[in-house]
Amino acid sequence: MTSAADLRKLGDAIAARLPAAPTVAEVDGLEAEALGPGAPVTEARRSLRDAPETVRRELGQAVNEVTARVTAAAKERRQALAASERDARLADEWLDMTLPGRAPARGRAHLVATVWDEIVDIFVALGYTVATGPEVETSYYNFDALNTPSTHPSRLESDTLYVAHGSDPEGVLLRTHTSPVQARYMEAHPPPVYIVVPGRVYRRDAVDATHTPVFHQLEGLAVDDAITFGDLKGTLEHFARAFFGSRRRVRFLPHFFPFTEPSAELHVDCFACEGSGCRVCKESGWIELLGCGVVDPNVLQAVGYDPEVLSGFAFGMGIDRLAMIRYGIPELRMFFDPDLRILRQFR
Repeated sequence: MTSAADLRKLGDAIAARLPAAPTVAEVDGLEAEALGPGAPVTEARRSLRDAPETVRRELGQAVNEVTARVTAAAKERRQALAASERDARLADEWLDMTLPGRAPARGRAHLVATVWDEIVDIFVALGYTVATGPEVETSYYNFDALNTPSTHPSRLESDTLYVAHGSDPEGVLLRTHTSPVQARYMEAHPPPVYIVVPGRVYRRDAVDATHTPVFHQLEGLAVDDAITFGDLKGTLEHFARAFFGSRRRVRFLPHFFPFTEPSAELHVDCFACEGSGCRVCKESGWIELLGCGVVDPNVLQAVGYDPEVLSGFAFGMGIDRLAMIRYGIPELRMFFDPDLRILRQFR
């Protein structure tokens, strides 16, 4: 049987070693060395019932003293190790709350989208409505309803991307302009009509500095009583000056489009050289902006409008082209380049 003196000696030794224990696992081991199953204190407690009365009191007192001392020393060491671990973690993971915040990078609208919205806003301010339509079209709406003859070269596979080829009106294709929406809108709405139609269009063009197979257009259409070419000129003069500046001069040159007659091209004097001639305007002093004209009576008749009562004008412009002209971008391909260094120049 272990004596009371031996138990106190063991307790002193364990209590002396516990403050230097480097880990919680070692603390547990030292505590078990005195108080664990089979340890001297545990065995002494178990033998108390059989010990003589003269020994039991002193031995029991020693068991309680050693148990209390070792338990307290182990608890104190565990708390110290936990505090040390917490301090180390805080030192490693500290956060200075006085530092200014670091905001994430903000996304911005693409330059084409910005120009798109600005053009639309100009016409919406004049009372126009924005209309949309399918990008996969039939030959009827893309060509026939717009007075495009069956022999027109734009119908060839060399120019148009067909989904399901066919020369009949049911041929399916990727629309080559946003004008088909005009025909669809007039079929579904009675006059008067004042709409602009922005959207993606597709053509079988080789990729170069000024051509891509996918680009963006905006068409405009006005149909009402007694609309004249003069109304068209006034509308587009307002647009050109709202978009490029109030000092701009414009001119209309005769042209041909299947769905308008008479037809014209709108030119604006070069804002880079004030009309004196430069690289931007190719030394001409003028920049071509868009095509326009009075709606051909055949187009009105195809959608059920009476060309004897109604008249209208239409115009179409390349959104990408206007962005290139306004911001001096040399290549259309830059709009499709994922290099953010290009886009960040136009914040």
